[in-house]
Amino acid sequence: MKITELEQKKVPHGEVVLIGLGRLGLRTALNLMHVNRGGPVRITVYDGQKISADDLIFRMWGGEIGEYKTDFLKRLAGPGYSREIISVPEYISEENLSLITGGDVACVEIAGGDTLPTTGAIIRHAQSLGMKTISTMGVFGISGDNVYAVPLEEANTDNPIVAAMLEYGISHHMLVGTGKLIRDWEPVTPYIMDKIAEVMSSEILRLTEGK
Repeated sequence: MKITELEQKKVPHGEVVLIGLGRLGLRTALNLMHVNRGGPVRITVYDGQKISADDLIFRMWGGEIGEYKTDFLKRLAGPGYSREIISVPEYISEENLSLITGGDVACVEIAGGDTLPTTGAIIRHAQSLGMKTISTMGVFGISGDNVYAVPLEEANTDNPIVAAMLEYGISHHMLVGTGKLIRDWEPVTPYIMDKIAEVMSSEILRLTEGK
């Protein structure tokens, strides 16, 4: 097969839905947007939060305080960007799941308070639409902590996130993270977030294979 024919096959494909565009979600989105010779053709992002002074990673990329995070990502892509970035500046809750209308992969990266019921509801809704799903199982840690991906059915049930997902009746779901939670002494560090985003975006690419 000629190189030109192979190049024609290496084009963006599939749609990824990102629920949560915080510090981790932005890293995941940027990883996917940077993929060359492949990656998703469409990225839809949901988050109702605006950029604050503490959101340094957004500001480092040119985000403005008070700007919706999802609008910033769309603005960052800019005119002429080859992928479609759809901004939905809304928090997804159990009351408005219908805002998620479809795609190939749904990635849930929401934080703050008890997000497990909402995460579970999002996963069930996305799977009902035929989407593959992936979310976090702990993002706390410092340098040297292991970041890994594991199917829900093979994850450690001592982790309350894993236990809750199983209790909600979820299956065929992928988890990514350190396994360390707010109960552990470690903080959330940017270098661990980088690692989690790397694994998360890699798994998303695997899940969109063949789409």
